[in-house]
Amino acid sequence: RETMRLTKASSTLLLILCPPDISSSFLVSKKVYSSIVSTRSTKGGTYFPSSLILNMSSSSSPTFMEALSDAVKEQTGADNVEMGPATGGGAGGGGGASISAAVDRVTGTKYFIKSATLSSGGGKMLKAEYLGVKEMSEAGAIRVPTPIAYGEWNGRGFVVFEYLNFCGGGDGEERGRQLARMHRKISEKGFGFHVDNTIGATPQPNLPWKDDWADFWDEHRLGHMLKLTGNAGLSSADVEKLRAKTRDLLSHKPEPSLIHGDLWGGNAGYAKVDEGKVVPVIFDPATYYGDREADVAMTSLFGGFGGDFYAGYEEEWPLPEGHEKRKVVYNLYHILNHEVLFGGMYRGQARQMINQIM
Repeated sequence: RETMRLTKASSTLLLILCPPDISSSFLVSKKVYSSIVSTRSTKGGTYFPSSLILNMSSSSSPTFMEALSDAVKEQTGADNVEMGPATGGGAGGGGGASISAAVDRVTGTKYFIKSATLSSGGGKMLKAEYLGVKEMSEAGAIRVPTPIAYGEWNGRGFVVFEYLNFCGGGDGEERGRQLARMHRKISEKGFGFHVDNTIGATPQPNLPWKDDWADFWDEHRLGHMLKLTGNAGLSSADVEKLRAKTRDLLSHKPEPSLIHGDLWGGNAGYAKVDEGKVVPVIFDPATYYGDREADVAMTSLFGGFGGDFYAGYEEEWPLPEGHEKRKVVYNLYHILNHEVLFGGMYRGQARQMINQIM
């Protein structure tokens, strides 16, 4: 029903969006999410250029809607924008971000809005998401909600995205082909991203850039998560063994592909665009340049991607030999992140994967 939608607000947060007087939220893991929600999705000193930031903290605009209007006007070059509240926030947000929708009363154009407090680091998180979605959008391979503007107002950061009308169905093979095409965007800087970002609500370091993939994964991914989980309960000797074995498995010298970074079923769907055409869409990324196998590996972790998706991907750009052995390495990162987010309930699964690697 229009008045009640089950939506995903982050990698770990589900919101029931109801009328204003009836609302609730609860935490749930991706594993639980995938068991209760069908694969049908609904949703509506660093790199960030100062020209893209509209700071409203000292502006004469007294309301949030006026701040949104000014941000959209500045970034789109429109002569007049008058934003007002709209129904249907859709899915999205993360790390404490609030989600909503707004409509330009001049043109009738609807937008998807995320906002978060600057004091909690929410502004930095949303800037990074803006940049990640922008990078994927510029690849021109698979549809993402077009990023419109980032701004700051009254102690909050906000980002404005294109509002998409999500639907069920869609061509799984085309989704696979389009993802593979996005992965063909290669960074000349190596492995990493222009800014650090988040994986769900967890900080995800991407800097400094690395020339070697094994070095990047050891420092910015596995090593980072081991620190956050107290080495997953491993002895110092076992930590050294795990990291050495992982480096050996990741010595295949992949290219630094543009990847989504958090590609599970809740972050992919289909939307109706261009007078009803249904297209694949991906969103809520943890973008960076890395081994494309990391994206494909995660699609199998919580379900939501059928055989047609993998067939389409292989048709466009076949995965190299040994990718099945490396899958557990890449998915361990996400299970360790679940331990960070939800506690020890994922420790056992993480230890099983570690044993498999070693």
